[in-house]
Parts: sequence; structure tokens; C-alpha cells
Amino acid sequence: MVKRILVSGATGFIAGHTIARLLAKGHRVVGTVRDLTDQRKLAPLRQLPGAAERLLLVRADLLDDDPFGLHVDVDVVMHLASPYRLTVKNPQRDLVDPAVQGTLVLLRAAAKSASVRRVVLTSSFAAVSDAPDGRELTEKDWNHHSSPTRNPYFFSKAQAEREAWNFIAREKPRFDLVAINPSLVIGPAKSAVINASNQLLVDLVTGKYPAIMDLTFGIVDVRDVADAHLAAMEKPQAEGRYLCVSDRLTMADLVAQIRRLGYGQGKLPRLDCSGPFGTGLMKLLSYSQPAGVGDYLRSHLGRSLRLDNGKIIRDLGLTFYRPEESVETALADLSNWGHIPAPKANTKSH
Repeated sequence: MVKRILVSGATGFIAGHTIARLLAKGHRVVGTVRDLTDQRKLAPLRQLPGAAERLLLVRADLLDDDPFGLHVDVDVVMHLASPYRLTVKNPQRDLVDPAVQGTLVLLRAAAKSASVRRVVLTSSFAAVSDAPDGRELTEKDWNHHSSPTRNPYFFSKAQAEREAWNFIAREKPRFDLVAINPSLVIGPAKSAVINASNQLLVDLVTGKYPAIMDLTFGIVDVRDVADAHLAAMEKPQAEGRYLCVSDRLTMADLVAQIRRLGYGQGKLPRLDCSGPFGTGLMKLLSYSQPAGVGDYLRSHLGRSLRLDNGKIIRDLGLTFYRPEESVETALADLSNWGHIPAPKANTKSH
């Protein structure tokens, strides 16, 4: 059945793929953006198949008291808008307040609508943990370590999701809430804008990292995250939180694959600092980095990451690209957009 869906943060990395899938299924989409004059970000959305007939882009600042007006006359709301920066001048003002207030404003608007039946919230693995300790993490885990002064981005995501669930418990609206908690999201982009996760690959290829560190990343393909949002919308049995991750890759894994594929010739890190001594040294050097980067390094270096994606597979029927496939596709896409040099030898991407 054709639905009307409001997608906040429509120009975002995940949102672009999600809107493309919604339009392909014949749905009508209202996409909110902060700036209706930014053609660099808007043009790729307007060029999607079906966009001319079924995509309406509207300006909405989620810090306004009523940013939507009549645009919440929809069946489903997908809240994808949230700031993502590791280092900011004022964490409370620049990260926590926009994430929390934006989520609550959207939920209040949805509660006033007579038609909204489900809200799908794009949360993050950051709301699950910021200090993996070797335990297998699931949707039952919550990030209790972050604060405005320690990993403030992680704190903003955890607080925003907590406030969303508190709103549901307190207000008991007509709609239900489903949260998607992706790990590091990589893959092909719908526009030339580099998202923060793909930036990691750009930085590796262009020589920004002097050494290989003992870091482990949960990886998920942006196309799978978009599929998760649609499944969360479509399946009546969807409930609660969903950890959205394919598998893990270490920094050493990433560097080795990038080298095999022919990218980053002469610029990829070769110095191996992934042992205990190197990890201690990197933690010490982390204090010379910007605050958010330093926080991340100190809370993640040398820590064992284990993730359980069983719930999203069982409930939503999701299947995942292998991380290596996602990396290869993301690198080819970044090269096509001109963000990184072409590989030394032509390679076939998935």
C-alpha cells in the first residue's frame, strides 16, 4: 500500500538511499532540509526516479518550535536528521541540544498528527556503547559512559534516543517507535558530499594516518541501513531497537584491503602500532589531537568489539553486504566522485 512518509534530514547520506528506495516502491515522500537554495545537495534528490511526481522538499529547522506546519499529515515519520561531528566548540550547544531537541520537536509534531502510525528513529551504535569491553553487545546495552566532556557525539546520540523512549512512555502517543542503531556506515553516495564515515577511507588513502592502530570498527553498508529503515516501516512486528551492523574490520584489515585494491599508493600507513606498546603510545599522543578525536582514541584503542545482529536479521529479515564488499564499493564511488585518486590497477567493484 502506498504510504506518505516524512523524512527529516533529507540531504543526508543514509537519507538519500532511503528516499530512493521509498520512491522506487511508489511511496510519496516529504523531505525536510535546512536550506532550499543549496542545489549541490538538493539536485541529486530531485533527480531520483519518481521524485518529480512524489517528492516534496520543504524547509524545516528542527530547533524551531513548529518546523513542520501541515507537513506531518503523513503515515510514517523517519527521523534521520542529527549533527555528526566528533569535535565541536560547545558540545552541549552544537551536538547535544540539536540532537535531543530535534528529536523531541519531531515527536511532538507527530503526536499532534491524526495520521502518523509509526516513527522510525535513526539512532546509532553510539547509543549502545562508547567503550567496547569484549562482551557481545546487543540492543539491551546502553552507552552510560559518554558525557558532554567525553565523546560528546556519542552522548548526543544516547541522550536523543533515551529522550525518544521516555517520550513514548510518558505521552503514550497513537504511533509506535522503532530505532535503528547503525555502526560505521560506509558505501556509495547519492551526491558528491562526503559523509563522516566514508571520510575515514579518504583519510587512509590520502595519508592522514601515520600508523596502523589497534582499532576495530563495526561496519554496515549504507544500502543495508536504508533497507533497515524500510523494513522497520513495513513490518508490523518491528519493535524496539535494532543494532544494524554487518561485521567487524580492524584498521589493519582496512589498510590491507585498500592496498590490495590499488588505492593510496605510497600514502597508506605502514608503521604498525597495534601492539600493547603502540597502543599505549597512541593513547599518549591522543592528547595532542582535537578533543573529540582524542576522546574517541582513548575510549576505543585496544578494545575488543563484539556485536550481535541477530535481532535485526530475525525480525526484519535483513541480509548484509560483507564489510569487504562495502569497502570496495565505497572506494570506487569515492574515486568516481574525485575524492580520492583512481587505483593503480583497475579493479571490479560490487
